[in-house]
Amino acid sequence: MSRIGKNPVAIPSGVSVKVENNEIIVEGKLGKLSQSFSDVSVDVDGDTVIVSRPSDAKDHRAKHGLYRSLISNMVLGVSKGWTKSLELVGVGYRASNQGQKLDLALGFSHNIVLNIAPEVKVETISDKGKNPIVKLTSHDKQLVGQVAAKIRAFRSPEPYKGKGVRFVGEIIRRKAGKSA
Repeated sequence: MSRIGKNPVAIPSGVSVKVENNEIIVEGKLGKLSQSFSDVSVDVDGDTVIVSRPSDAKDHRAKHGLYRSLISNMVLGVSKGWTKSLELVGVGYRASNQGQKLDLALGFSHNIVLNIAPEVKVETISDKGKNPIVKLTSHDKQLVGQVAAKIRAFRSPEPYKGKGVRFVGEIIRRKAGKSA
């Protein structure tokens, strides 16, 4: 039995979960998410969601834990939300936003202007003496991670000076430079 898949997902108050035609729909105060599923059965019992599989075949075992985790992330997303914070480390690296447009100055000859999806709220924090921080918030965990990875890919942290865009709290393995 899957250790992740056999755990029931608790549904907090204010969140509704519906299952219809191999699709699960989760609605809460922050939004609405849906996910189609196959090879498993999803049952809603009162304030819990239980995912079960028909057999011990390899693909059934894999999807058992997968769909349980996806449903758990959806329930947490519509009730509390997901947040990712990125830190811009480097001289002259700046970030600003006007609505859903994120303007990044990352040491290139031009600024990078990125249109963020409307489901993701973007906020930039620029304090004097500290690195600029870009904070992304949404009810969809996958979308927040995808947008954060796209921003990080513009200037990944390099191992010698540690300059670049990194997640807050991320540890970069540093290398020694040239030894004379």
